[in-house]
Amino acid sequence: MSKKATKALNNKYYVARYNASKTNDSFTSREKSAEVLNIDRTRLSRIELGTVVPYPEEVLAMSKAYDIPELCNGYCSGDCPIGKETVRPINADSLDRLILQFLGSSKKMEDISEQLIEITADGIVDDTEAATFDAVLEELEKMSVNIQSLMLWAQKNRDVMKNKGDMNSADAVNNK
Repeated sequence: MSKKATKALNNKYYVARYNASKTNDSFTSREKSAEVLNIDRTRLSRIELGTVVPYPEEVLAMSKAYDIPELCNGYCSGDCPIGKETVRPINADSLDRLILQFLGSSKKMEDISEQLIEITADGIVDDTEAATFDAVLEELEKMSVNIQSLMLWAQKNRDVMKNKGDMNSADAVNNK
């Protein structure tokens, strides 16, 4: 792909294909990409231009083919009518930041556990416990997002980590 399509410049599906084309010539054109994805070229064009919302199966195919797993979360949290209401967007950019967020959430787990035991001891969440219960649920949601972000980072970078491990093993053998 020599130049970017200006009309699709900000479309996440176009950007994903553009980035994938840097390492795979199969994605340098919509025509080639559509063939690999088993999507009609015109439909892929409409998806990338934002005139149609892709089907979940199309997003999954793009995510796998382009090796960009975060496309699925982007679809679910931003394009899917149900997902917009139930799925939070996750960010898997920086491992050190993700680890700190996860550790921050983990430190709160003992306190959350104690609050849940106290609230549910009688089997009822009464009016005096409702605000605390809502706060606990919010913290659990944050923890869930942190865990999902860390898992997405690992999924996205698994091959890179494996290759680094292989290279470190080779270096150790060569240094003996």
